[in-house]
Amino acid sequence: MRYLLIAALLGVVGCVSDGRPSLLPNPDANLNKTSAQFAADAAKRQYESDAPRGDSTEARAEYELMSKRLDVVNLAGADWKDVEVWINHLYVVYVPTWQQMEDKKFDFTMFYDRDGNHFETHGGEYPLQTVEIYHDGKLIQVTATAE
Repeated sequence: MRYLLIAALLGVVGCVSDGRPSLLPNPDANLNKTSAQFAADAAKRQYESDAPRGDSTEARAEYELMSKRLDVVNLAGADWKDVEVWINHLYVVYVPTWQQMEDKKFDFTMFYDRDGNHFETHGGEYPLQTVEIYHDGKLIQVTATAE
């Protein structure tokens, strides 16, 4: 029994030490990246504050602060390509494809700013202020509710 416990702990440590932002793989293969890959991708992105606004009913989000997770569903009547999910106008995750009615799961540690800092949830103020989706040249304000 002791050896089984040690093997299990080593397996968990191995998952954490490979640079992944979470222990479990993301259901979307395109989001199974290392933290360094998420940070490098975020460094290439710029928040498009002047972009035209899209319909806020095209997406919905739920978050859980304790598990540091954000779930977002595409409610639009079409698939999306080249999507950026933004938190607080600073932290971003790129999603190559997103099918209609598909629910994407994001760990907060997947979101990075242009300087390589990941989204933090500790501190004195409410950490998640805005969730927005940028695709097809428009920016969508997503209603985010707590789970």
